[in-house]
Amino acid sequence: MTSHSAVVRHQAGIAFDSLADQYDDIFTNSLIGRAQRHAVWAVASQTFRRGDHILELNCGTGEDALFFVRLGMSVFACDASEKMISVATRRRAVEAPRSPVRFEVLPIERIADARIFGPFDGIFSNFSGLNCVADIAEVSRQLSTLVMPGAPVLLCVSTRVCLWETLWFLARGKTSMAFRRWNGRATASLGRFAVEVQYPTVGALRKVFSPYLALRSCTGIGVAVPPSYLEHLARRHPNVLHRLRAVDSVISRWPVFRAVGDHVLLVLERTAS
Repeated sequence: MTSHSAVVRHQAGIAFDSLADQYDDIFTNSLIGRAQRHAVWAVASQTFRRGDHILELNCGTGEDALFFVRLGMSVFACDASEKMISVATRRRAVEAPRSPVRFEVLPIERIADARIFGPFDGIFSNFSGLNCVADIAEVSRQLSTLVMPGAPVLLCVSTRVCLWETLWFLARGKTSMAFRRWNGRATASLGRFAVEVQYPTVGALRKVFSPYLALRSCTGIGVAVPPSYLEHLARRHPNVLHRLRAVDSVISRWPVFRAVGDHVLLVLERTAS
């Protein structure tokens, strides 16, 4: 019998296969995608160090992995989508052919298999990969076996309450869309595929990660900057987006504000447990 997590993993991999060839145009190279990713990079570049060997989950087309190798790190990057890994591998061949980065097809639910490519000095997951995982507690346990006590783990997840999203859809009378995340679970449509997505709170994640990973800080990603589906507005008003990025740089770590952005970046530390 196929487990629920296996079905979710299979569906997510297939769904992102269908987006792989367009993903960089749709998100990576978009104005909003760049704004949100640079906010994540600002924290990551202060957390990881030159010479570190990083494990990256749900690496997509390799944008973050290639950023880390430019900073002097080595990366083992994995994703459930075979086509995403194919795109990432092609990018490596063109952009950084001699870089110490390896891309492999490996879903988060089987991340313990990555131990043969370790040991790792840190772990990184960007833009909601963990939201598609059914059993985050089990993933937390698996991640804890891949790094030593004191090692940093950076996880960027979608929030339960996105203020921009709620206000945007309420203003258009789309109540169900405005509150779609609020009950903690929703079905996302990726092309013709449906993927079950969880939206845990920061408090719930802190509890789930314990006792293996201790939360040290959290930063809102996309608090003033809107979600990526509002790219058409960003293209029309780039100066406004620039000002919103400046606002985010000030308020993204404030209590309340840091939990109501499009994403939240959690900085955790492997405990001695």
